[in-house]
Formats: sequence, structure tokens, C-alpha cells
Amino acid sequence: MTTAPGSLTPHRFIEVDPTSDVMAIQMGPSHPASHGTIKFNLRLDGETIVDVDVEIGYLHRGFEKMCEQGTWNHCFPYADRLNYASPILNNVGFALAVEQLAGITVPERCQYIRVIGGEISRLSDHLTCLGMAASELGAISAAFYMLEAREFLYDIVEAITGARLTVTWCRLGGVMKDLPADMAERTRFALKQTRRILADCERLLARNRIFVDRMAGDAISYGLTGPLLRATGVAYDVRKAEPYLVYDRMDFTVPTGTSGDNYDRFMVRMAEMEQSMRIIEQALAQVPPGPIVITDPRFHLPPKGEVYGSIEGLMNHFKLVIEGQKIPAGEVYVATEGGNGELGFYLVSDGSGRPYRVRVRPPSFYGMSALGEMLRGRMIADIITTFGQINMIGGECDH
Repeated sequence: MTTAPGSLTPHRFIEVDPTSDVMAIQMGPSHPASHGTIKFNLRLDGETIVDVDVEIGYLHRGFEKMCEQGTWNHCFPYADRLNYASPILNNVGFALAVEQLAGITVPERCQYIRVIGGEISRLSDHLTCLGMAASELGAISAAFYMLEAREFLYDIVEAITGARLTVTWCRLGGVMKDLPADMAERTRFALKQTRRILADCERLLARNRIFVDRMAGDAISYGLTGPLLRATGVAYDVRKAEPYLVYDRMDFTVPTGTSGDNYDRFMVRMAEMEQSMRIIEQALAQVPPGPIVITDPRFHLPPKGEVYGSIEGLMNHFKLVIEGQKIPAGEVYVATEGGNGELGFYLVSDGSGRPYRVRVRPPSFYGMSALGEMLRGRMIADIITTFGQINMIGGECDH
């Protein structure tokens, strides 16, 4: 085992007998097919993959160490950039971990709002994954349709957070701002359009002979969570297994597949989008009035009126910004259901205003660990289709 230049993980040299017909070939890194950093070290017998070593490459922003250099609130913009296809889910997961460490329970309205924002984010994540996967098989019309649906959802995200991609929306003890007054009307329109587009995409793809032939077939899934695991028939979902926020009040099912191949992974994500829309509709119908953030001055920044109008507010603001919130000493691991599976944050506090240790369990990192096993014995043409269903996000694999 050795570490190649530009690689985050050790890889093995693939020995090839010079007298055999097996060829050693490097595929990638290239963009968009292998996301600019992924390299496949292949051993090929014709077009059959005899062996493969997958390098995740180097896309290092230092999420964990950057968090340890700032205050707890400084971490939220960094969390956005883990899986930038579903930033609200990252925000919510990190906030829940810090709040459990601090013994904070956020207001009920805030819990509903986080569920709504998170499920909208899950929808946009799945649309990005499936749209690009369809495009890589030549179904570019379906890709454009799914990106159109994502735009309707991004309009809602912008209305909620003020941003479309890197939202920095959660705060310790709450969220940055409340839902807009016309949230229910906006959401009904966006979900109606999304359902219409997904119905068109399913008609284009689900029974398309070329699409099915390219996506169907056996594959091995191990040590995985999220859609990759559920595609094999295991109905594990953190929202059901260990409910958080108000997911235990929501009526939704966990879609599963049977064989765990690319077709099952694709269709599981399609079915999950309908369940996410069901959750959003239920949460909007149930969301109660009330505050969206705690008022504990030890953790929450005071309103601007108090900052500018009183010395107490000014000093409280100054100390929280400069010194950070004093989170009680201890450690915690909190898991939530991210776009690609179990998204976990392990945090250690030494009682100061800055995290002592931050570690993340990124679901697509584990998907990449299984990719080599999924590809062995398959054809070259299966590499990109299988890699697309892993939905690898470089920011999540940042270790």
C-alpha cells in the first residue's frame, strides 16, 4: 500500500503480467464524469473489469480542522459545503449535535421548519443525482426536466433562507429566519410542478429498454446507508430508526429495492422524493405558531435592536461573537438522514467557545469505499453509471 501524489487514501499498485492480455489502464480524473478528482486504476480483460482501485483524489477544504479554529456558530457555513446539493440537511445535522451537547431543546415551530427545509433540500439532492445520472446515459431531456424541478425548489429555499445554495440557515438553538407568509402557497405550486416533471421523467425512463438494460444487473452493497442500502431491500432510515425533530409525527414510508443494482438505486430515490413531498405537506399543515429560536443569552445572539440600544445587548453580542458560546465539556455523536444516508457529527467540547474536536461521518465517503466491489466483473461502460448512483460529493469525502 502506498499513497499517490494528490490522493487522500492509500492505494495499491495493480500488478499486470506482461505476457497476459490483461491491461492496466488509468481512467480519470475528469469532469463531470468522475467529478474532477476521482481516478479509476483498472485492470481490463477486453472491456471486462478484472480489478479496480478507486482513488478519491484531493479536494481538501479541511472542514473538520477549520471548525476547530472558529466558534461553534462559525461552523455552519462550513457545514453547507459538505454536501452542497443538500446544505440545509448538513446545517440541521450539525445544529442538532451541538444542541444535544449543550442540552438545548429548540422551539416546536423551529423543529417543523427544520423538517420542511431539510426535506426540500433532500428533494433537490435527489434531483441533482438522478438528473446527472440520466444525462450520463444519454437521457439528457430527463436531466433538463429534473433541473427544472430543482429550480422550483431553489425558489422556495431562497424565500426561506435568502440564498439558493450555501444557505447558512441554522443557528445554535433555532434558525435564522421564519417561513415567508406565502410559504404554503409557494410550496403547493412547487410540489405540483415537481410531481408533474417526475411523472414525465418516469415515463421517459422507467420502462425505457435502453435505460433499463444499462442500469439493471447485480451489484454488491456493504457497510452502506441511505438509498444505496435501501436499494438492497434493507429499510433502514435514521428518520424512522432513531426519530429526531418531529419525524415521529410524520406519516411516510421507506422505499426499498430488491437486487441493489443501479436501477433499484435510481427508483428508490424516485420513490423517496414522493415521500419527502408528503412530509413537507404534513409539516406545513401541522406547524404551530411560536418562536423560531431560543432566547437563552448564553447561546443566542441578541436582536439587533438590543445590540444597538443597550450596553447589555452590545456586550452580550460582543462576547458571543468573539469568544463563542460556552458549550459544556463533553462529547456527542448525532446521526441524521442526509441525502445519501447516515450523516453523523462527532463533537468534543472542552467547555470553551470553540470546538475541541469535530469529526463527520459522510455517507458518500462510505459509498465510495464499496464502489470497487460493485465494479469488479462488470464492463467499462458500467463505471460511470454505477459511480453516478453513489452520488459522490467531493466536499463530503473531505478527510
